[in-house]
Amino acid sequence: MNRHTSNSVRWSLFIFIITLIIAFVITIVSTAILVGVSWGVGMLVVLVIILLGVFFDIIGIAATAAREEPFHAMCAEKLVGAKEALRVVRNADRFSNFCNDVIGDTAGIVSGVASATVVIELVREMGLNEGSYQYLIISVLFTSLVAALTVGGKAFGKSYAIRYANNITLAVGKVFSVMEKRLNISLFKNIKGKGR
Repeated sequence: MNRHTSNSVRWSLFIFIITLIIAFVITIVSTAILVGVSWGVGMLVVLVIILLGVFFDIIGIAATAAREEPFHAMCAEKLVGAKEALRVVRNADRFSNFCNDVIGDTAGIVSGVASATVVIELVREMGLNEGSYQYLIISVLFTSLVAALTVGGKAFGKSYAIRYANNITLAVGKVFSVMEKRLNISLFKNIKGKGR
């Protein structure tokens, strides 16, 4: 197995494990919050999960759309977060994979499951039968609303991310800079290659 294939396999295995853990945590937390709450509070939880997915989708797309050149100038000026932002841009494939696929897609799946829990609670509060046509209508409406919010939010987020790619990536770089300096956590230790 050549080095490139070996790296791809290792990265895929890492993504598999981290997705499993994140999906488990988000599902457990959202389910624990949804148990015994009203359907209105449940919809707020679903909305938060959708917004989480849209937010990570934005920063993942921004990393792939950002250009390296402005960050070279910022690094020369020793601007806080510029070095980390350059690392994000040079590792955009992995960074966007994590943000868009691991967090974004997981949030989409979990929001669908959470919305089903909200529908069951709403039907229970209304005193309807789970097999009734009213239940079917409510279920379809909620599922459609969650899908529309997710896709609409991501559509808006993509346009925003592409337009402000460098600004968003620099903001991410500043967060990573704080993580490195205060918490001693480094996500991208080395700048990969010269350019993409």
